[in-house]
Amino acid sequence: MSSASPKHRVYAHLAEIAAALAHAHRLELLELIAQGERSVEELAARTGLSVANASRHLQILRRARLAEPRREGKRMFYSLISDSDVIALLGSLGRVGERNVAEIERILNSYFRARDALEPISREMLLERLQSGSVTLLDVRPADEFVQGHLPGAINVAIAELDAALARLPREHAVIAYCRGPYCVLSYEAVAALRSKGLEAYRLEAGYPEWKAAGLPIES
Repeated sequence: MSSASPKHRVYAHLAEIAAALAHAHRLELLELIAQGERSVEELAARTGLSVANASRHLQILRRARLAEPRREGKRMFYSLISDSDVIALLGSLGRVGERNVAEIERILNSYFRARDALEPISREMLLERLQSGSVTLLDVRPADEFVQGHLPGAINVAIAELDAALARLPREHAVIAYCRGPYCVLSYEAVAALRSKGLEAYRLEAGYPEWKAAGLPIES
């Protein structure tokens, strides 16, 4: 079969997307951009990369049509091109990795499940509890991400401020915590800390980007 066949050309473009995903820093950048539009400088600071290195990775994501830039003066801001498609792609990658890579399973058991072995709360169950007013929803992402968008009625409390916020969390309601996505450690740490203080606490499955990509209501 000719290498110039339509199928081969499609696969070549898909391979470019796969290559763009083939770096841990770029996956982390996509997770951060999924919280809302961010400048190159902000993304560099949050990932611990130099501005030049972050910019290089972001340009690869742009060429793969996973992220798009917006210029404002001398600064460049990036956002996802299609929230639902990119989030679904990352979710599929995670599920394949969890099923087939033994080291990922070891990390999940030794770190994530060691802090919270209970099943997370599903989006459907959370919607029911929100309607009945029987839950306190805790967003443990940084404040600037919360401002860009969050689940309805959520309270924003950073992990470092959790102990100080305990007094204003109603004890008669279960607390459901969420953060950036399925591998964000913040919600696991929050749930472990809350349970150590005697509160009934659970994680939401995945995080804010997955909720938004599902077309569920958000506030900003």
